[in-house]
Amino acid sequence: MPTRLSTHVLDTAHGCPAQGMQIELWSLDSDKRKLLKSIRTNSDGRTDQPLLGADEVRVGQYEIVFYVGDYFAANGDVPSQVRFPRSRPCPFRNR
Repeated sequence: MPTRLSTHVLDTAHGCPAQGMQIELWSLDSDKRKLLKSIRTNSDGRTDQPLLGADEVRVGQYEIVFYVGDYFAANGDVPSQVRFPRSRPCPFRNR
């Protein structure tokens, strides 16, 4: 099976997939970050297309940014005493 990059986002506060969460994939291999993809999750909390397809996967450093705060704010489910960061970066390296 060819290598590809995908994600599955779950809203554990409500016990359901995180539908509609914005996700960005960045390349960190050069002096400047490069946006590779900006996408939203579907009703299953997945993306309709992989973040990187088999022909796009390269050795390098990447970062996935999950817009967690925006997701909860859009759903109106954030208690006023709870603060979520607008986004949560998750850096990783592909070898």
